[in-house]
Amino acid sequence: MIKIDKKGVKRILVIKLRGIGDVILSTIIIKNLLKEFPGSQIDYLTEKPSKMALAHVKEINSFLLLERGSNIAKARLIMEIRKRNYDLVLDFFSNPTTALITFFSGARYRAGFPYRGRKYAYNLFGPEERQKYHSADLHTAMLANLGIDAGYKELLFGISEEEKSFAMDFIKNNGLEGKYIIGLSPSGGWDSKKCPPAKFAELALAVKNKFDVAMIILWGPGDHSDAVKMKEFLPEDVLLAPPTTINQMAAFFSLCTAVIANDSGPMHISAAIGTPTIALFGPTDPALQGPYGEKNETIRLDSLFCINCNLTECPRNKECFNDITAGMMIEKFESAISKNKLNIPVKNG
Repeated sequence: MIKIDKKGVKRILVIKLRGIGDVILSTIIIKNLLKEFPGSQIDYLTEKPSKMALAHVKEINSFLLLERGSNIAKARLIMEIRKRNYDLVLDFFSNPTTALITFFSGARYRAGFPYRGRKYAYNLFGPEERQKYHSADLHTAMLANLGIDAGYKELLFGISEEEKSFAMDFIKNNGLEGKYIIGLSPSGGWDSKKCPPAKFAELALAVKNKFDVAMIILWGPGDHSDAVKMKEFLPEDVLLAPPTTINQMAAFFSLCTAVIANDSGPMHISAAIGTPTIALFGPTDPALQGPYGEKNETIRLDSLFCINCNLTECPRNKECFNDITAGMMIEKFESAISKNKLNIPVKNG
């Protein structure tokens, strides 16, 4: 494998597609790259929803977007990439399309994962084994393979003042200013990753009954029905947030004392902005996809025979969520309080 001449790297392209959460986890590399290549510019090739999520990360110079299914658009994209004269391309997605884009990029250094049928595209490689790394750490493992120091472990997510004002106005108008606010996020990319609304409400209610907190249900496109169902099982003072963009939702997360969430993009956003996050897991593995960082907690029934099935639809009765008890939730919530030194008062305590 060749060695990177670090003084010769001024323009870097990072390729990361698909889920917003996955793309947010890739931001762990940005400060490491800027440290190793001072004065360099970092561009991102991603897809439209993820561009929106990273729009306010000031360390990203510009974005390129991949349009799926259009060969003409892909050809134009490759031409644009070649025009930009990148010195280093980091393909963290490494599927057949991104491998092809990397191969034709014209970059002197082309890095990706050594998957069968795609090695031709790269002259630098990340680790072969993915399953031993958390998804965030897999990115820094590639940097380490390339001889790039990967000491920074920080995820990046930016929120504009306008987005902060949107969330703060809702909180002020509903009398929540100065209260300990717990965000409830029923989002989930697969149906199997969504805790049923009644169970989610039951777990949230256990927290509300013990601690003096306010709660807001935060939802995105496709989550409104679940959010409304959750509200039906909760007291009147648990609020349903207004419709939000992903960045406005992030602004709400930033104003929360803690967040309870399913395994989802919003879960990763909450963790990225530094809000302690208690995540509910079923078909996926928190060791690989959990909320990143020491502030957070996860709940998963590891002894369940079908746990970690990775199925997008549950063929059973979602025992991985429905068998979680209020006691388990309280235990994890109290752990988050302790490790983050949160002074949330206990009711009648």
